[in-house]
Amino acid sequence: MPTILRTHLTALRMLLVMTVILGIAYPLLVTGISQVAFADKANGSIVTSDGKEVGSSLLGQNFDLPKQNPDDADEEAKPDPKWFQPRFSAGSYDPKASGASNLGPNDEKLTKAVQDRRAAIAAFDGVDPATVPADAVTASGSGLDPHISVAYAKEQVQRVATARGIPADTLNKLIEKYTEGPSLGFLGQQGVNVVLLNKAVGETK
Repeated sequence: MPTILRTHLTALRMLLVMTVILGIAYPLLVTGISQVAFADKANGSIVTSDGKEVGSSLLGQNFDLPKQNPDDADEEAKPDPKWFQPRFSAGSYDPKASGASNLGPNDEKLTKAVQDRRAAIAAFDGVDPATVPADAVTASGSGLDPHISVAYAKEQVQRVATARGIPADTLNKLIEKYTEGPSLGFLGQQGVNVVLLNKAVGETK
């Protein structure tokens, strides 16, 4: 057999072997391990309520009132007072538009946006603008973070309690339940998962 043919056959066999190992065996192994050890996260950490999928605990989402005209793309969505509100998202929590606004700290547009958000949130929650936490008026780097600070969650308690007729103490206990510690125990700060918190709020009678 000519040398060039032997070389090509060897390369073909190596291609087939590596395809089986890396293209079939390895993905199946990793998938199997993830399904056994981390099934919830591997499947998207889906949150269900009354048997229906309502989101993912890994992705934030808006909790707005229904639009008066759903077909009007220019109609501004209004936050629903019955729900704890997430932090601002530059991509409106669209996974396909993950990212920040790219506005710098000295940008006049960002400064004005923060001031406007602070005033709007203070009016919505019935608090002093000076007490509105920083995460309430700024977006996360990904625009998809489902967490807010404990301070922002507690700021919203009285509004949600009034809108739903639920005791504030009950809501504070739910905030404590869904407060997560820093990543790996030391990275970042405590945060409250709004998606899980609102699921619990919706199921509270």
